Amino acid sequence: MDTARYGGAKTAASRVAAHFANHIAAAERDGQTVAAAPGISTLETIIDAAFWASLRREEGYTPKISLAYLSPEQAARPMVFERPIALAPATLAKVAPAVERAGIHLGVWERDGELSVWGTTRTIPMYCFVLEVSSPGLLVIKHHRGEESGKYVNVAVLEGDRLMMIDENASSLPDCPPLLTSLLGFDAPASWAQSLHVLVQLAASMRAHKRGGALLVVPSGSEAWRESIVQPVLYAVRPFFSELADLMQDPRAEGQRWQEALARAVDVVAGLTAVDGATIITDRYELLAFGAKIGRRDGSPRIESVMVTEPIEGSVATTMNPVELGGTRHLSAAQFVHDQQNAVALVASQDGRFTVFAWSPCETSVHAHRVEALLL
Repeated sequence: MDTARYGGAKTAASRVAAHFANHIAAAERDGQTVAAAPGISTLETIIDAAFWASLRREEGYTPKISLAYLSPEQAARPMVFERPIALAPATLAKVAPAVERAGIHLGVWERDGELSVWGTTRTIPMYCFVLEVSSPGLLVIKHHRGEESGKYVNVAVLEGDRLMMIDENASSLPDCPPLLTSLLGFDAPASWAQSLHVLVQLAASMRAHKRGGALLVVPSGSEAWRESIVQPVLYAVRPFFSELADLMQDPRAEGQRWQEALARAVDVVAGLTAVDGATIITDRYELLAFGAKIGRRDGSPRIESVMVTEPIEGSVATTMNPVELGGTRHLSAAQFVHDQQNAVALVASQDGRFTVFAWSPCETSVHAHRVEALLL
C-alpha cells in the first residue's frame, strides 16, 4: 500500500496547483505576505501520502490529520522536530493522535530533495495549502485567509476517485443566499468580525452532531412563521433566548474570549436541532423555539419540486421532488420556505449531507443549495 499510487492525486494536482498559483500571484501583486505556491509534483506526493494514511487504522482509530505546506520559517512559534519524519502513510498514521485536535497542522517542506514533516504549527500564512484527512478516503483541500480572519476556504474535496472543485463563481449567481456566499469565502473581507457569519458556524455545528436536524431562520419582529408551524409549539422559548444576538452586538467582538463565548452559544443552539422537529431563530439570531413541527400553511399548495444546485465546478442544476434530497425533513423544510418566502431553512442529514433552502425570486420557486462540500 505504501508504494501504490492514488489516481486521484494526479487528477487533482494540476487543477489545485493552478488555483493556488493564481491566488498567490494576485496577492503578491497587492503587496500581501503569502505562502509559497506548491508545484504539481509536490501536491501529488502530499495527496497520495494523505490518502493512503486515511485508510490505515492505528490502535483502532482512523487518522485525522491536517497537512500544511510551509517552511518552519513561515510559521509563528512552530514546534520543530530534531529530525524530520518521512511523509509516508505509516508515519502519518502513527503521529496522527498527537495532532488530531482542530487548528494543529503538520508542517511539510522539502529537505534534501524530498518532502518531509518538519514539525507542527498553529499559525500559517495567507493562501497556505492545507490538506485535511476527514475520514477514510475523504480529503479536503483548503487555504487560509490570513491570521486575522481565522477562516479557511475549501478549494476541493477528494472522495475516493471523485474530485470536486469548489466553484468560485457560485456566489455571483442570481439569488445566491448570503449564507452560501459566506461559506464559499472567496470574496470575504479580511476582518474576522466582517467575515464571520453565524449561520456558517451553526451549519458546521449542526453537521458535527451527526443526528440530523433542521434550523429555520425567520424575519425578526414577524409572527407570520407561526402559520406554518403546528400549534401548540411544545418547546417554545419565551422570552426568546438572546445570547447569540447579544454576542453579535458586543463591541468587544474579535477578542479571544468573545470568540470562545460565541462558539459555546453556537453549539447550544445547534445542539437543539438534534431534537425531533425544527429549531427556529430570527435573522437577528434570537432563539424562538425548538422541536417544532412544520405544517403546510392554510390554502398553500403542496410543494412538488425544487431547483437543486451544488457549488461544484461542472455541476448542473436539476429539478427534483424535495423528498429525493433526504426524506420528510427536507420536504417539510422546502414546504416551509415555499410558504414563508422571507425565511431560510438549513437541513442536516445524518449521513453528513447539508442543504440550504431559500426562495428564488428569479426562478419563482424554492432553491435547494447542496453545501456539504463547503462544511467539511
